[in-house]
Amino acid sequence: MLYNVCVWCYNVNGTINEKGVSSINILNIKKMKKIAFYGKGGIGKSTTQQNTAAAMAYLHGQKVFIHGCDPKADSTRMILGGMNQKTIMDTLRDDGAELVTVDKVVSTGFGGIRCCESGGPEPGVGCAGRGVITAIDLMEAQGAYTPELNYVFYDVLGDVVCGGFAMPIRDGKAQEVYIVCSGEMMAVYAANNICKGLVKYAKQSGVRLGGLICNSRKVDKEREFIEEFAAAIGTQMIHFVPRDNVVQKAEFNKKTVIEFDKECNQAHEYSELARKIIENTNFVVPKPMTMPELELMVTKYGLVD
Repeated sequence: MLYNVCVWCYNVNGTINEKGVSSINILNIKKMKKIAFYGKGGIGKSTTQQNTAAAMAYLHGQKVFIHGCDPKADSTRMILGGMNQKTIMDTLRDDGAELVTVDKVVSTGFGGIRCCESGGPEPGVGCAGRGVITAIDLMEAQGAYTPELNYVFYDVLGDVVCGGFAMPIRDGKAQEVYIVCSGEMMAVYAANNICKGLVKYAKQSGVRLGGLICNSRKVDKEREFIEEFAAAIGTQMIHFVPRDNVVQKAEFNKKTVIEFDKECNQAHEYSELARKIIENTNFVVPKPMTMPELELMVTKYGLVD
């Protein structure tokens, strides 16, 4: 059974409607910000997202909910101290839709951050993108995104090449998008492709790009490259996250950097990124580069000594 939740199902009083679904207070739900994080696979998107969430909650007093939209179900690992959470899709398969509750699939971790994972089908079977759609609809129907939340983070798999993974921006689930990238060629290509998806859905959903997060790979002239690329597509590099081995040490210990060593420089960097996202007002419909334009820029920085 798939949940298809429509706006008309909700009223503004938080009561049970004619469909028997507990409705959400629309006046309050609009106050929370819903952010989708996208980026090339392996770029450090989930690491960046979790460390930013931890900084928001612990250092900036924000109430955060992370909804992992990756079949690997690793979007909340460091917040929860390990991959010990049963996914929404696993619960649907094991218990049936009628028995899925928020208590079964939502856990609370570091900094009071609430977490759930969409999960996906058995390997080699079914469509993981469809699972994302089902999971988000189900969480909305169950009232998981409670009114006191300041932020909901959607951590989304890879590039926008699949309608299911595009759901957070296609159906207006997220109002803001941040793209995690680096100075590596394929990371920039992926960021440009994600911008093409944003342009496609911006008019119908109102989603906007908040900026690029450069998760440094220590590539030559990396900061300059991403700043120029950001300017070319009409946005900003909202923060440059330097490379630091403490991030890996924290991951090995199943912790965010904020929990592992809140006094280290990298914790300060994530705090600054969180602050910039909280204060950001620069939201745009991006202007993706053509492939020849992007190739010229990549070549320019590829020749730098």
